Amino acid sequence: MLDRPVGQWLSNLRRPGALEGRPEWKAALEAVDKDWNPQWPAQWQRHYAALRELVADEEGQAEVLPGFTVHGMDIGKWLARQRTPKVWEALTDGQRERLEQLSITPLALEPEEPAKSSTDPLSAFERGVAALVQYKAREGRLTVSRGHVEVLPDGSEVKL
Repeated sequence: MLDRPVGQWLSNLRRPGALEGRPEWKAALEAVDKDWNPQWPAQWQRHYAALRELVADEEGQAEVLPGFTVHGMDIGKWLARQRTPKVWEALTDGQRERLEQLSITPLALEPEEPAKSSTDPLSAFERGVAALVQYKAREGRLTVSRGHVEVLPDGSEVKL
């Protein structure tokens, strides 16, 4: 545009006050894409626009797997990340609305692993940590003699 790379030209127009005195430019840009100057990062918008064009003819939620690239952007990986509950909650309302318009929904929360009860058997690592904690509480240090064996309350022996 005007003998400049389009990306750089658009970037310059996104600066505050850059379109003062040029309402026709703003109207023309909004006619092409109402999100040409989004409130969120332009990088997010680029990925979204690529996804939008990719799934334009799909009905329902399209499966875009990680590794599927458009213009060098891994749209599948980006989409998988957007759908994680933590990232989904961090998106603005406008970002979530746009993804929902494409039938994109967040992934269900993973059920939390129940806390181990005292009756659950300990793994070898957990037994080792318990033995070190017990030894340090009793001796006040973690320098253990070479052949020391710590006996845990359950009667198991751990060679430290």
